[in-house]
Amino acid sequence: MLRKILVVGLLASSLSVLRPQQSSAPIQFETLSQTSKSWDGTTYKAYPTGQPQLSVLKVTLAPHTTMKWHTHPVPNAAYVLSGEITAETKDGTKKHFVAGEVIPEMVDTVHRGVTGDQPVVLIVFYAGTPGVPLSQPAGDAK
Repeated sequence: MLRKILVVGLLASSLSVLRPQQSSAPIQFETLSQTSKSWDGTTYKAYPTGQPQLSVLKVTLAPHTTMKWHTHPVPNAAYVLSGEITAETKDGTKKHFVAGEVIPEMVDTVHRGVTGDQPVVLIVFYAGTPGVPLSQPAGDAK
């Protein structure tokens, strides 16, 4: 019984680290996305090897923007802060995303984004390595 009380006490004290310093309200967590596949259903293969380098970018796209065809050599995900964007591949596969949604990006697949009537603001998280670009233009794409 003493052992159970001790374990519960240790758990409670360790969870107190997650509370803000001067507030009685706990921090709330909400999983926005947890996936092993990109938006088109393709399974991610692996992370790049070498020293990890996380990059977080805020990207703002003007209304009615059609991005150039490109690829990403590393896993990444974009959170749509505002606006709407349609991701598409050259074979015609498309998926529409709006504010509050997460775009699990494609790796090594040519794709682009097309924005709607409002500016789009994205927060993009990349899991890469130093010296590896976050995005690359598609070689033969038009």
